[in-house]
Amino acid sequence: MAEKITTDESVWKQKLTPEQYHVTRQAGTEPAFTGKYWETKDAGTYHCVCCGEPLFDSTTKFDSGTGWPSFYKPTDESKVEEHKDSQFGMVRTEARCSSCGAHLGHVFEDGPAPTGLRYCMNSAALDLKPKEKK
Repeated sequence: MAEKITTDESVWKQKLTPEQYHVTRQAGTEPAFTGKYWETKDAGTYHCVCCGEPLFDSTTKFDSGTGWPSFYKPTDESKVEEHKDSQFGMVRTEARCSSCGAHLGHVFEDGPAPTGLRYCMNSAALDLKPKEKK
């Protein structure tokens, strides 16, 4: 279990861009096909934009055709918490950073093998740290 980070909302507002704040702290969603990582193929690790926790490895990223970066599993299942989301008349599974509670996106059961899951994330919630070249 990741250590819980508690930060005052005024600090988040200073640290994050308005879009990052809306997505991560207010459970917003960026429009499809607009985020900076939806078609990125660079090798590296995707971290939480709020607290820096490593969440997804680029080797688990796949093109879901949805317009959002999608992964079939987190780097460590304890890094991403899942919560029932019944907003907007739908029942979905929300994904949040287990360290700071940032809203990341949603998890669906229509992903590829080996997990069958699609972690459909917002680019605004992620920060890609490129893999170091040897």
